[in-house]
Amino acid sequence: MLKKIFKNNPKKFLILMILFVLLTISSVYLLYALSLLTGIENKIRLVLTLMILLLWIGFGLGYLKSIFRKKGKYYVYIPVTILYAALLLFIGYYIHKTYQVVDRMSTNRNYYYSSFVVLKDNKADKLEEFGNGAIGILGDSTSIDGNQIPKEVIEKKKLKNEIEEYENYPTLIQALYDGKIDGAFLPGGYVTLFQNTEGYQFGNIASDTKVIYKQEKEVKSENVNKNASLKEPFTVLLTGVDSELEDISNSAFNGDSLMLITFNPSTLNTTILSIPRDSFVPIACVSGNPSSKITHAASYGQQCMIDTIQNYTGIHIDYYVKMNFKGVVKLVDTLGGIDVDVPFAFCEQNSNREWGENTIYVEKGFQTLNGEQALAFTRHREDVWSRLFCPRQYIGQGVVNDFVRGQHQQLVVRAILNKLKTVRSLDTLNQLLDTISNSMETNMSPNQILSFYNIGKDIIAKSSGEDLEDLLGIQKLYLSGADATIYDPLVNASVYEYMVYEDSLAEVVQAMKINLGLEEKQIVKEFTFDIGEPYEEVVPGKSGYYSKLPTGNIPDFTGDTEAQARSYARKYGISLSFEYATTGKGTVGTVISQNVRAGTSINRAGTVKLTILQKAPDKKESSQKNDNKEDIGSVTEKIPGLDIFKEESDE
Repeated sequence: MLKKIFKNNPKKFLILMILFVLLTISSVYLLYALSLLTGIENKIRLVLTLMILLLWIGFGLGYLKSIFRKKGKYYVYIPVTILYAALLLFIGYYIHKTYQVVDRMSTNRNYYYSSFVVLKDNKADKLEEFGNGAIGILGDSTSIDGNQIPKEVIEKKKLKNEIEEYENYPTLIQALYDGKIDGAFLPGGYVTLFQNTEGYQFGNIASDTKVIYKQEKEVKSENVNKNASLKEPFTVLLTGVDSELEDISNSAFNGDSLMLITFNPSTLNTTILSIPRDSFVPIACVSGNPSSKITHAASYGQQCMIDTIQNYTGIHIDYYVKMNFKGVVKLVDTLGGIDVDVPFAFCEQNSNREWGENTIYVEKGFQTLNGEQALAFTRHREDVWSRLFCPRQYIGQGVVNDFVRGQHQQLVVRAILNKLKTVRSLDTLNQLLDTISNSMETNMSPNQILSFYNIGKDIIAKSSGEDLEDLLGIQKLYLSGADATIYDPLVNASVYEYMVYEDSLAEVVQAMKINLGLEEKQIVKEFTFDIGEPYEEVVPGKSGYYSKLPTGNIPDFTGDTEAQARSYARKYGISLSFEYATTGKGTVGTVISQNVRAGTSINRAGTVKLTILQKAPDKKESSQKNDNKEDIGSVTEKIPGLDIFKEESDE
């Protein structure tokens, strides 16, 4: 029958068959795209699926009837089918594209890069030309980019070089500079990590060194739960990566901005805590968990930062979102700028770290900031460079520290969220998706990211035009603390640290646990106020008098005089004892050894015994002393207010 119809009117037969194939492909493509949106508007998706199937059947039956009819206006199907198929393909394309963007952001793996680095004047330009020089690696076997990857490279390349192991990256880099080793394995983004991070004294490392070999390792993330529902309270670590690159996949994780956020979908309540990058906390992935600036955890990778914050706060981090600061510029510009009330005028380097004619100037007051200005606002802290390049009217106009910068970062985040509510253009939406896909990375699954649609829908339904900050009930948390110059084992020097009060941290943690439903909120039954005084919101972590500071680390006393050691010990509550030797390696009158390893927590160290090198007496003096010697035994001296003992004995 079909052969007969084909012979009678082959043109009509072929046209209708082509239309049917086009209809089928476009229908299947849209159905596939709709299937990707699991958990989003399930009823609407079901209705659309049924409509698409019914229309497919209806068109198919119409084509079939036209085939069997000798006469009929079958050609009317041509424009109708093409338009309908184009509509299906268009909708399917944008759904599929959105899912691909979300899928690119989602990752359940961390990527570690290790670079083999030599000094610039080394003649080798590739590993095969390196020769027999000594190679430095980290001694910590748990370090992926400092120990595991280097050992894999050494084995794969069959290197027979002498291998020297170091406790941390600063000592490893310093050994390279001092010529103790000829090459070193460092993290892939070592320039960003060690050139721009406080405490590290390697400002010219980019021009002083070169990379002659790189290797990458993919490691499955430890804290991914693809099946978790965002209907329950959850925690997100938002990290800002201060990189000159826009692509997040090629950016070193330097932990320049750290925000720990809890969100309760039932109440829409949110807590947000900016963690100062100089906070003195135990670093989870370093042997012995020595305390250091929290930003130094970034040197050991994303998972190290997550584990460090989890151990420090006791709050489990469900997800992380990593955002490249360079991408923030493009994101804000795509939105047409964001509205921020700037508290004081300032100037800052641009996203490429350039001053001069590229300096970014921001005035005081409520205004619309462009991308470069928004980034400058989040990064600004007054330092020697701003004093060199900024006019006087942009210097010292307001308090600038790590807390202020954290507050500025929160303002920018909230301003971006408020501006996102106004997006109506498909073109703008596509640009935003492209920007986000390049500049953001998260361990949420695509379906979990898409489920934010339901949260957003609920927020919009309740918003009635008010700001997201008011609707979400954002509770700002604050870590109170004190400034200190204290020994940091990861930089092997006494540097500035921010010592967080333990009772302030406890308040902050309690507020987060209440929002997560892990603790019951205590109801305030009594309340007093003075109508003549404005009400001030109580900020957890900043609401009272705090006094309990964390203990520091035992420093490296080697090379210090006895007076210097006693002074430091008195200041930080370290218990010392002394013994004296006339032989040993070092300078007379200084400490040549200590029995407790530098970097050990003070509260776990006990009494630290220091050995002081003394000048040996000549024979004549020694003989006279022996003639007049009394058996006085051992004399112990206790310093008031501190358990420091001095042991003296004559031979």
